[in-house]
Amino acid sequence: MDRNPSPPCSDAEEEEGDAVGNTVYSKHWLFSVLTRLIEVIAPAEPDPAASPEGARTELDEEMENDICKVWDMSMDEDVALFLQEFNAPDIFMGVFAKSKCPRLTEICVGILGNMACFQDICMSISKDENLGQVLLQRLCDSDSPTLLETSRLLLTCLSQPEVANVWVERIRENPSVYDCVCFIMSSSTNVDLLVKVGEVVDKLFDLDEELMLNWIKNGTCQSVGPSVDDSPEELPDFKIVPCILEAAKQVRSDNPEGLDVYMHILQLLTTVDEGIQAIVQAPDGGKETWSLLYDLVCQELCQPDDPPIIVQEQKTVLASILSVLSAMFASQTEQEYTRMRKSKKMLYMPLIGSLIRILQYMEGCGKRAVDNSKESEQEETGRTEINEEDFHLKILKDICCELLSNMLQELTKENTLEGLHQGHLNEQTCSCAFQNLLPLYFASVESFLEVLREADQTLADNLEKRFPSLKVHT
Repeated sequence: MDRNPSPPCSDAEEEEGDAVGNTVYSKHWLFSVLTRLIEVIAPAEPDPAASPEGARTELDEEMENDICKVWDMSMDEDVALFLQEFNAPDIFMGVFAKSKCPRLTEICVGILGNMACFQDICMSISKDENLGQVLLQRLCDSDSPTLLETSRLLLTCLSQPEVANVWVERIRENPSVYDCVCFIMSSSTNVDLLVKVGEVVDKLFDLDEELMLNWIKNGTCQSVGPSVDDSPEELPDFKIVPCILEAAKQVRSDNPEGLDVYMHILQLLTTVDEGIQAIVQAPDGGKETWSLLYDLVCQELCQPDDPPIIVQEQKTVLASILSVLSAMFASQTEQEYTRMRKSKKMLYMPLIGSLIRILQYMEGCGKRAVDNSKESEQEETGRTEINEEDFHLKILKDICCELLSNMLQELTKENTLEGLHQGHLNEQTCSCAFQNLLPLYFASVESFLEVLREADQTLADNLEKRFPSLKVHT
């Protein structure tokens, strides 16, 4: 049986006026399905298929087939409005309160998610305080499909400016949401669910800094969380950063968009001092965060065998990663990961090599953008898209240059010799670095050149000839 079978249509023989709005769907059929749904959660007589507690744990095939059709149909605005008029949300409230059937709960949340795509219905759903509280409780469900549909519904509502603040305030007042979200991020292996929950967290942090600060400081009290039998279950003392990292590691190979989401969450954390401290003052001194981001930049993204255009595809995730690395690098040298950064254990030079490669690839993309701009000079839409691309690349370049300048300034003769030996530093890469760093980061370049002169006098002299402003004045 298909997950969402084709919706039924009104027969020509049906009485006139049976169609829902401008659709061909039958009002009578929808009434019958919703009526049967009420009977499922409140049967007149005991059902032999029910559990010992008296509630169904599974749907019969016909009912599942029909309610899935309603799920499919609810993507149509006329059907969604009809369901709203028939008080379908109240019926679903009854499902959430009484049903022991995970599949039925999933479908009903999914239908609400489709209905919420339409502004007026979304406002109605969002302003219903009881429904709002019940939906947030679904985040503590043990069923992954239900969690996925709940997260999709929340993201839909948070994406509507008219009601976003209602949900932000509601979530801020429900501490269990933090625990349930952290539980999902730290323990789920369902990539689709992790991506959708990540999008919810990303949206929440982007909308409300106060909520983000609360979640950064959270994790000091025990809360009630997911349980299969609805009995209270004590959750671990969650901290937001380890949970984000665990989710990022789960999605990194299977879902590039999901990795982008979690890297942006980390970047948002670094926009406040408390967030940076939460990262670098973790029990491991921030080593896990640094190692994950370092590995992504040096081993996975924008690699030597990739075409330069790859930087266009990866510009947002690279900007987020480098922004976090830059914030960590600049957050005082007493942290363990910075104390180790000059040692071979941290493989210091490959990161510098990766930063220069990103700058080289951006130079190639910049030339291509200029050529494209000339060709599409008369196309307003084309110019807008190119300008937007240039804007995002500029952000990436600025972040890349800031981190590179800070790292060059910390280089020792030993590090520099290692970089020369491994091929990360040569005349071509150093020229690219200087070209992008000067004149803004003159002091950093000058400091690096002094160290380079001790390691390779010839290379230093050649670079001075290419960049006359760097010549030492005596």
